[in-house]
Amino acid sequence: MDSIAWMAWTLPTAIFFACIALTLTVMTWLAVAYPEVERFGILRIPTTRGDRLFISLILAAIIHLLWIGLVGTDTIATLPIGEEGFEVSSLWLATLISLGVAVAVFRTV
Repeated sequence: MDSIAWMAWTLPTAIFFACIALTLTVMTWLAVAYPEVERFGILRIPTTRGDRLFISLILAAIIHLLWIGLVGTDTIATLPIGEEGFEVSSLWLATLISLGVAVAVFRTV
């Protein structure tokens, strides 16, 4: 069990993996319910839903890495949950930015 002790199995990690699973589930349902048609967006190359998902995930990783490197992960608020409270990291702001970028990618690319 010590070999995986370095992994940060925290609430944000669980939420991240739940969101990935939910995204893949929705993408699979969309592929079955509404067959894909390639689109030509601002990149002027044909893209599918999978391409746009991949682009948005890569951009989310870049945004988060830049945020950690330039801004950090300091606590911006403490929510009154539990005995000690739940600290909200500034990294959640990067997550909101990433979601906005993902929406923009899916709408325009």
